[in-house]
Amino acid sequence: MKMHLASLVDTKKLAVKIAKMAKFGDVIALHGDLGAGKTAFAKFFIKELCGEEVEVPSPTFTLVQTYDAKNASLGEVAHFDFYRLKNPDEVVEIGFEEALLSGVCLIEWAEKIGDYMPRDYLGIHLQNAEGDEGARNVELKAYGSGWQDRLAAPELSERQAL
Repeated sequence: MKMHLASLVDTKKLAVKIAKMAKFGDVIALHGDLGAGKTAFAKFFIKELCGEEVEVPSPTFTLVQTYDAKNASLGEVAHFDFYRLKNPDEVVEIGFEEALLSGVCLIEWAEKIGDYMPRDYLGIHLQNAEGDEGARNVELKAYGSGWQDRLAAPELSERQAL
């Protein structure tokens, strides 16, 4: 599913909608160049699941930050940023496999972990839209079966398609 987000406010609206659809065990992978809006999306997503008062620093240097979801049935929310990852095997050392079993995982630069990426996940591909500051073109794609039905939800289809 492709859509155009005209502003940062639209990015927040999408992140909130996706967060409201999240279930225990979900993996959401954010793809895009530097500055494409991955971290902004992640902050909006995490604040929706964990509370507006939660401080959400970028885990670029620590590789992972974890948060308790407001809804205990979601478990922990793990925010990974693999930009600085040198080798996919490093994910074992930072507890990636345990996080997959502990709640919801949100991953920036997921392409860096190769075969460690689960088969079922939601891929969100962000790209700056030319000419509009804060505007983004976004593609949502379900890998595996976990997000297929949720992507067809009316609240997502109301977005303007590209």
